[in-house]
This record gives sequence, C-alpha cells and structure tokens, in this order.
Amino acid sequence: MQIRILALALMSACPALAQELAMPPAAYPLLADFALDAGAFAPPGWTIEAQATGDLDGDGDADVVFVLHERNPANIVANEGLGTAQLDTNPRILGVGFRDGDGYTLALQNHTVIPRHTAPVLDDPFDGEGGLTVARGAFSVTLRSFSSAGSWEMGDATLAFRWQNGRFELIGWERTVVKRNTGEETVHSANFSTRVLEVREGSIEHDRQQVTRRTLKKGARAIDEVGDGLLFGTGAPGHPQIE
Repeated sequence: MQIRILALALMSACPALAQELAMPPAAYPLLADFALDAGAFAPPGWTIEAQATGDLDGDGDADVVFVLHERNPANIVANEGLGTAQLDTNPRILGVGFRDGDGYTLALQNHTVIPRHTAPVLDDPFDGEGGLTVARGAFSVTLRSFSSAGSWEMGDATLAFRWQNGRFELIGWERTVVKRNTGEETVHSANFSTRVLEVREGSIEHDRQQVTRRTLKKGARAIDEVGDGLLFGTGAPGHPQIE
C-alpha cells in the first residue's frame, strides 16, 4: 500500500507521532489566458518552481509546461510533533501553455495531480529539479514518497500526459515502492494506450524479478480524473486500483 496512506493512518491513530495540524485553506487563482512566458502566468504571490519545453500539441512549436508554487507565509504551519518543525503547505498549480505567436495560450490549469505537503513526517512530494519533463510529445510529473516515521516504505510515482482528444490524458503511470527494512521492491507500470499493466517484484539487492502482465479494462483518462498523483492507483478513497 502506498506509503502516504500508511503514514497518514498512523498519524491519525497515534497522536504522539503528530499533532492535528490546522491547515490553512488553499486558494487557487485563475491563470491568465495568455502570457509572454511561463513566469508571466504566475499571479501575485506565486512563483515558477519548475518548467520544461517541447512540442505538446503537434504543431512543431515548443510549448511550455510549468509548476507554480504559492509563497504565502500564512501557509507555513508550525509543528510541535514528529517531523519538520515548519511545514510549508503552500499549494501548487500545474499548467501548460501552447505556443501562440510571441507568447503562450493557456491550455491546462490543474491543482490536484501535485498534492499539497500536509503531513510533517512526509517529505514534500514534488522536487522542482527533475520532477517535470517533456519527451516524445508528452510531459511527465514525478512525485516522491518518503516518511521519517511510521513506515519503512518509500517510493515514487511518475505520470505521463499527452494532448489528445482535445484534452490532456494520462497515457502512462509507474509507481515504485521499496521496503527499506527488507529491500523488497515492487513496480507497477501501466501503458494506457496499449492497456497493459506490468508488475515487477524483486529486491534492490539483486536483479532477479518476477514479472506479470495483464490487460487493463480502461484506457487513457483526462488529467482532471486522476486526482492526487501519489494516491492514483493505490485504492485510496477516490483513487481506485488500476483495472
């Protein structure tokens, strides 16, 4: 099971691990319809945390995908329990701009795929360096999961999106979970274009793997149907298992 689910469950069951933190409500402003560059999409109080370029709509021009991060001191929460003493819960916005003349026309604004950092015993799920890439006409978001208390599991999830059917759709997903105490490693890898799910089970201590494959019932889905990218495919409420 995803480390994030385990850690959150443990925190709620054991107050000694983490106090109940009051999370400031997140506000997501509407981005401008057009901007001269990715940074110009950022509303006041928000900054560009990551960006990558490449042709995403097939017209031969380089488009831009970006992540905006709010910088509001009111969203930095003090924590007296386990974990980081100052928890930055500032939300993020994932956006895409299609090249249009001298600037970019907004093609996507999403605030669910990259979750807020709300658990003090968990690392921030998004790293601006390497967490956002563009390749072969699609962009990918990588999220990490590591707990300083409550679980031996760590891992990451990478989700790939492509512009098709007039929207960005999830075409690929890979989730890796490693048990730090035993070295056991499980990798789920789904290709929603071919509808194939591959599961690889092994260990970080050797190269031997047990590989199984099966056909998926559901193909690519809209990015707004994905929800929290770390919980996607884990069976958490609102995030069913991959079928």
